[in-house]
Amino acid sequence: MTPDLIPLALVGLMHIAQFAVASVMANKDVGTGYTTSPRDRAPSREMRTVTARMLRAYDNHVQMFPFFAAALLALHVTGQNSSLTLAASWVYLAARLIYIPAYALGWKPWRSYVWIVAMASVAALFLAALF
Repeated sequence: MTPDLIPLALVGLMHIAQFAVASVMANKDVGTGYTTSPRDRAPSREMRTVTARMLRAYDNHVQMFPFFAAALLALHVTGQNSSLTLAASWVYLAARLIYIPAYALGWKPWRSYVWIVAMASVAALFLAALF
């Protein structure tokens, strides 16, 4: 595997781990009867605030991950990867790893700043692919 794809693989594993942790927390809070159902109704028990935040942090990454992956793959396919793009990829991974507890623990406004760092990293990757 080339160095520029290692952060992509690690972000993918982080995504899976984040989903697993949030799912276990949700199962604990609302019960497997609800989480294994088609969810046609609201759960009979409420989730803890931290669980709801973990699920929202995961949903946020569901939205961001395709942009990161597309930027890295565009760079890889065109051979435009560089030390700058590699650094931006690692910064994205670090920011997303920090974002999870930042969201779960309600770090405001820091959570938003961490999100901006991750998005700026993705923007840098796309700009590098264009120029």
